[in-house]
Amino acid sequence: MTFAIKAEVSDLRAKAFTFRAQKTMYGGKRVAAGDTIFVFASENEGGPGLIASGVVTSAIPTPRKPGIARQTPRVSITVKRTALAKRRLGRSELKAFSDWHDGRPETELNFKYYRQATNKIVGLSEEAVAFLRGYFHH
Repeated sequence: MTFAIKAEVSDLRAKAFTFRAQKTMYGGKRVAAGDTIFVFASENEGGPGLIASGVVTSAIPTPRKPGIARQTPRVSITVKRTALAKRRLGRSELKAFSDWHDGRPETELNFKYYRQATNKIVGLSEEAVAFLRGYFHH
């Protein structure tokens, strides 16, 4: 499976990224070493949106806290960057795609990342993966 993460990124051109105890939604808790991942630098923290693609080099689930019934699964991951995005893709580019049932990859990304603006790791459809690959020269 292929994933995407939206999180605070301090060095947009880093060769590797570490993300600790990240929320997961839409299948994101299944992220594992060897998976492809697209990295979005969270606009909530001043980032530009999509910045890189990479490979997950480690994924460690965060233990649940005892005594709390409903907890969003969290995972800590490290990512080795494989490519930098060649053009911008963020909230402003995806905002117009809000017909949640139109099946477009842009709508999927807008729904998963910007309908609830929290940072998170999400699983992606094949259509969204193909769309995102268009932002990179391979």
